[in-house]
Amino acid sequence: MSYMRQIPVREKNIVLIGFMGVGKTTIGQLVAKKLYRDFIDIDVEIEKNEKMLIKDIFSKYGEKEFRRIERETISDICQAKRCKVVSLGGGAFQQEEVRNVCLENCIVLFLDLSWDRWKERLDLIIESRPVLHNRTLEEMQELFNARQDAYSKHNSRVQTDNLVAEEVADYIVETLKLGWDIYQPQKD
Repeated sequence: MSYMRQIPVREKNIVLIGFMGVGKTTIGQLVAKKLYRDFIDIDVEIEKNEKMLIKDIFSKYGEKEFRRIERETISDICQAKRCKVVSLGGGAFQQEEVRNVCLENCIVLFLDLSWDRWKERLDLIIESRPVLHNRTLEEMQELFNARQDAYSKHNSRVQTDNLVAEEVADYIVETLKLGWDIYQPQKD
């Protein structure tokens, strides 16, 4: 591990993780606006760079190649750009390299939504999530449960079950600002 200059906490990227469909993009856009930061959705960034939709990358090249592209994109953004709000795809944090680069360089917030609440959103999200295609509800729950271990590695957890996106964003912003005040370097 290289020892470079420590990134001031106020300048760190804010990374949102959680299962697909929990609201990372919507909440991330709101947080970015409230903090006057740019917002980056990793999936949108990949589509822009590859000039291809995520579902087409999956069907043409497979999940393994998509995960490689995703890992490189996240690594580049989290190490190079500062003061952004970044939304990761639901499966990205499964990769150890992604977890390490995010936790080392960013503030990682886990947007936690219960299985029962997530199921209520299924009709809205299934079409745009290739990893869910041709899976039974039981298989989706297995995937949901399997990813919880990776999501448990974060800087802060935000329970979103009974909150609308605006409330979650406000909570995140208030919490970050409080943390920034606490960790503000003291002037001599």
